[in-house]
Amino acid sequence: MVLAYLLGSLPFGYVLVKLRGAGDVRTQGSGSTGATNVARTLGPGAGLLVLALDAGKGYAAVWLAARLAEGDLRWTAAAGVAAIVGHSFPVFIRFRGGKSVATGLGVFLFLTPLAVAACLGVWLLALAIWRYVSLSSMLAAAAYPVLAYALYHPTLPVLLAGAVGACIIVLRHHANIRQLMAGTENKFALRRKS
Repeated sequence: MVLAYLLGSLPFGYVLVKLRGAGDVRTQGSGSTGATNVARTLGPGAGLLVLALDAGKGYAAVWLAARLAEGDLRWTAAAGVAAIVGHSFPVFIRFRGGKSVATGLGVFLFLTPLAVAACLGVWLLALAIWRYVSLSSMLAAAAYPVLAYALYHPTLPVLLAGAVGACIIVLRHHANIRQLMAGTENKFALRRKS
């Protein structure tokens, strides 16, 4: 659990923006260390790199837990939640991290890959209709436990991990929810703002 949390805490977005000389990504845009805010700060290539790294650490956390716990889904699922918490509240940068969408993607890709593929469909459809990354991410996260249950009928630990992970992701978007309600949320754009 501790190792999964520490893996989740690795602040790839923060480090990449710092290395590129663009300061602390948490003082820019949405204030998140995640892929979307990095893309807005450094461009889509950097955002995709952070997306892959953050998803990779989530996947690695549950993969490692499954090996260490000899496939016990209780520990594997719990490690997934620990990685998500680590990304949102990373010990390495004073507990101010991202929204855990990509890390959750990696976690649940290991546990229930078809449900993640279905959630990606939800995300793409919502993005095509409304053009809000935050709203698309929240809808996909909220759909995950339902889709995981429908497609896998998973064990209770996996289902609980999915529900807890989805709740964390949605709650981490609290500022976006306020901006959506106020009509001030940024819409998706491929080009970086100058």
